[in-house]
Amino acid sequence: MKKILFICGSMNQTTQMHQISEWLGDYDRYFSPFFSDGLLGVASGMGLLEFTILGKKRSGRALQYLLDHELQLDTGGMSRDYDLVVTCTDLIVPKEIKRKKIVLVQEGMTEPETVLYHLARNFRWVPRWVAGTATTGLSDLYEKFCVASEGYRDLFIRKGVNPEKIVVTSIPNFDNCEQYLHNDFEHRDFVLVCTSDNRETFIYENRKKNIEKYLGLAGGRQLIFKLHPNENTGRAVREINTWAPESLVFTEGKTEEMIANSRMLIAQFSSTIFVGSALNKTVLCGLHPDELRALTPLQNKSAARRIAEVCRLVIDG
Repeated sequence: MKKILFICGSMNQTTQMHQISEWLGDYDRYFSPFFSDGLLGVASGMGLLEFTILGKKRSGRALQYLLDHELQLDTGGMSRDYDLVVTCTDLIVPKEIKRKKIVLVQEGMTEPETVLYHLARNFRWVPRWVAGTATTGLSDLYEKFCVASEGYRDLFIRKGVNPEKIVVTSIPNFDNCEQYLHNDFEHRDFVLVCTSDNRETFIYENRKKNIEKYLGLAGGRQLIFKLHPNENTGRAVREINTWAPESLVFTEGKTEEMIANSRMLIAQFSSTIFVGSALNKTVLCGLHPDELRALTPLQNKSAARRIAEVCRLVIDG
């Protein structure tokens, strides 16, 4: 039986990998939290990368999910000879994985093209990971790259990705957003703010100024904050209670259901905006509405199956 390794990471990445794997039951499937070799591997072991998917907190969540679902583990992906590797990121590709056939799956929203993006794009000595997900797809180390929409296909081609390697499949977790309309979240007709973990990833954010702006945009409607899972919760709650004391703050719960019940979604560069766009909500973010519509994942309700079909073509080709 041919073997496939699924490399996980954030909970979004981990659940996507799990969904894809369920359509590949005739292969021997193994899973690993995200890992790296070299200096990044050492830094991760020393606890210096807690703001990333290499951090012990996030890898611990992924590992617990895999254990809860009784999936076969191969932490670090080194104990078997794999016929295929499926991953949600190519920003970091361990040396051992580079020798395998790889299918890359778009995780979600890609970050804006900053100066770091252009440095990583034009100079080989600049690692892609310094620019974040803006450099997704630029490794060219994969056989196929499964993307969310035709809009994203065009975006990746513009960045220099080989068009022959791109397959528009949509992506799990974002291919059936209407399912979130049926929920028991108690609040409705509010303005939802999905915060970012900018400060945890060393990006400046004036949270006070932003909260004041959100209050103005809400126009007297109930304002609800859903905190980013990687954010410093204690600090964020104190800030919101100080500058927007009538607001509600949630650290847990299904963000997608909150979006479904909202009147307006406010976010920055977060994949949550895809859910708002797919449900025709008013979405205020870093993208023009036309661009957001073009990038929104196809609502085909079959992304995991389609990606699995791509995997079959690669592994058996």
